Amino acid sequence: QVQLVESGGGLVQPGGSLRLSCAASGGIFSIYAMGWYRQAPGKQRELVATITSGGSTNYGDSVEGRFTISRDNAKNTVYLQMNSLKSEDTAVYYCNARHLLIPSMSYWGQGTQVTVSS
Repeated sequence: QVQLVESGGGLVQPGGSLRLSCAASGGIFSIYAMGWYRQAPGKQRELVATITSGGSTNYGDSVEGRFTISRDNAKNTVYLQMNSLKSEDTAVYYCNARHLLIPSMSYWGQGTQVTVSS
């Protein structure tokens, strides 16, 4: 069982930056693809970014060029650097771990709120 704990959310003005962290425990971190997803009120959860154990990344269209996902396998942590934040980025951000060989083994964190507002 993998446990994921997100941190780093908060209130930021439009144009500002935040860095989210997700610390993983209970599994072999390097065999999991990691990802960030978000869910705004009244909307479905959507992909923000994913990163494989080898460092290959994928981004949602709405964040491409503004957000950067990275991981530190030695610290069992994945990060999401968010720049040029917009009001439409306001959402609860969730960390996800998906086993590379058994995709049905997928775990979620509890989420962290990001609010972009002046």
